[in-house]
Amino acid sequence: MARRLDVTGADGVRLAAWDFTPGPGPATTPRIARQAPPGTPPGLVPRPPGQATGPGSAPQPTRGTAGLGPVPPTAAQAAGPGPVPHAAPQAAGAGVLLLHGLMGHAGHWAPAVRRLTGGHRVVALDQRGHGASDKPATGPFTREAYVADAAAAVEQLGLGPVTLVGHSMGALTAWQLAADRPDLVRALVICDMRASALGAASQRAWQDWFRGWPAPFPSLDAVRRWFGEEDTWVERPNPARGAFFAEVMTAHADGWRPVFDPAQMLTSRATWVHDAHWDSLAQVRCPTLVVRGLDGELGRAEAQEMVRVLPHGAYAEIPDAGHLLHYEHPEAWAETIEPFLNGVLTP
Repeated sequence: MARRLDVTGADGVRLAAWDFTPGPGPATTPRIARQAPPGTPPGLVPRPPGQATGPGSAPQPTRGTAGLGPVPPTAAQAAGPGPVPHAAPQAAGAGVLLLHGLMGHAGHWAPAVRRLTGGHRVVALDQRGHGASDKPATGPFTREAYVADAAAAVEQLGLGPVTLVGHSMGALTAWQLAADRPDLVRALVICDMRASALGAASQRAWQDWFRGWPAPFPSLDAVRRWFGEEDTWVERPNPARGAFFAEVMTAHADGWRPVFDPAQMLTSRATWVHDAHWDSLAQVRCPTLVVRGLDGELGRAEAQEMVRVLPHGAYAEIPDAGHLLHYEHPEAWAETIEPFLNGVLTP
C-alpha cells in the first residue's frame, strides 16, 4: 500500500507521488485501468497511476503483480483516499525516489518495493504525462522538464540527499539530475537504460507502432489478446505482455484507451533518442549501480562501458530478466540492489 503525496513540478504541473514507507495515515495502491465518465477525452482522466518495453520488446512472465490490475468500475469507487499534503510527517530512513520509464507509472514498482527489507523511505513518482500526474496539452515534455520535476519531488518531499532508482527513461532523468544537482543526490541506480543514441529509425518504428494500435479496444480481454498475441511486434505469444498493457488502459464510452496520450509519449521519447548521453553520465560523481537484464535492451558491453565512464560505477546483471527487470523479477531485482542501497544509505 502507498500514501499519495502531491508535488508541484516545473511550470506548476501537478505530480502525484506515492510513499511506500509503512506508517500512519490513509493508504492505497497505485493502480491503472480506471473507468472514465462517458465522453471523457482520452488521456484526461485523473487517477492513481505503465514503461512499456516498446515495439520490439515483450515482458517475460510476471510475478508478484497482485493488486495492480483493473479496479472497480467507476472513478469514484477507484479513487481511494485523497492526496496527503507533502509536508506530512516523514518516516524514518534515508530517502529513495523511484522513477518509472516511458508509459510507466509508480505502481509498477510495488511488487519489487515490497521485497526491500532495509529501513528506507521509498517514494515513487508518476512523471508528467503518466499515471495520476498532469498531462498538459502543450507540454513541455523536455528533458529539462522531467529533470526539474524530479528535483522538485526531492526537495518538496524532503528526500535529499536522495538515492535515485530509475528505469529506462526514468534512469536517464535520474542520472541527469545527479549530474546537474549533486547536492540533491546521494547515490544512483540505473536500470536498463542506454547512454548511446537510438536514432531516427527507432522513433519512426514507435510512430508506426502507435498508429497500428486498434484502439479503442472493446474490453480489457481484447487489450490482453492484442498486445499478448496479435501485435505484429510480438514474436511469440506472451500473456504477460498483454497483461502489462491492460494495466495502462482506461475505459471510455467507446472502449478502452491508454491513460497516456501516445503523441505525448512520442514527444517525450524524441528528447533522448536522437542524442547520446555519455557526457552527462561522466558528470555523475555519486556511487552508481548499473543494472541490466540479461535479455534487456542494454547490452553487456555498453553497460560495462557505462560503468567505466562513471567515476564510481558498479555493475550488476539479472539472469532471465528482460527490459522490465523490476517488474518481471521483483525478488531478484530487490536482492540485486538492496546490498547497494544498504551500503550507500547506512550512516
